[in-house]
Amino acid sequence: MVMTGFYLKPRILFALGIVLLFSACASSANISEDMTPAELIQRAQEATDRNRYNVALQYFEALRERNRNNIDLVITAEYEIANIQYKQKKYSQARLGFNAVLEYYNTPDEELLPLHFKKLAQIGLDKIERKENRQTPL
Repeated sequence: MVMTGFYLKPRILFALGIVLLFSACASSANISEDMTPAELIQRAQEATDRNRYNVALQYFEALRERNRNNIDLVITAEYEIANIQYKQKKYSQARLGFNAVLEYYNTPDEELLPLHFKKLAQIGLDKIERKENRQTPL
């Protein structure tokens, strides 16, 4: 039996609705209030490894918000958020994030901060610059 356009359209719309419903559910993290910073980081990294960037962002944002008084965790979260934005090719957002991380190191307390994020943020900025220079027409 051949389906006409009249019968086919509602079925396609229904199927599309189901797909959107499941994809929306899949992109939300279940973040418990009692998760430790280490658990938040671990879950975020697992989500990143699976290219579930929106879920990873939720974990890193929770890490940042819940640990405002711990500069090491704030820097960790902010660097990782910028790095995910880079992976998503959101270069202007990533640039802002990497620059925000570098600003933490423009203080007399720089030697107390985790130095690897300073290096990684600079590497991220360098990658963005190289990508943008390659895309600039001559």
